[in-house]
Amino acid sequence: MRICAPFAGIVRYHVVAGQEVRAGDIIATVEATKLEAPVPSPGPGVIAGLALPEFADVLGGDLLAEVEEK
Repeated sequence: MRICAPFAGIVRYHVVAGQEVRAGDIIATVEATKLEAPVPSPGPGVIAGLALPEFADVLGGDLLAEVEEK
């Protein structure tokens, strides 16, 4: 599962590669001026990798992480 940014801002991760996640676990947060959006996992799996470094600038739709289904 590809996890993408909902809008432009700065990404802050709450997981690391190899970590198991459940549906609804927060993978990252995208922050813009006075706006913060949690990015949840759509289903259970393992974080296959993070696409960007911590606090990177992102645009809406940019890949943040990939979750492999269990």
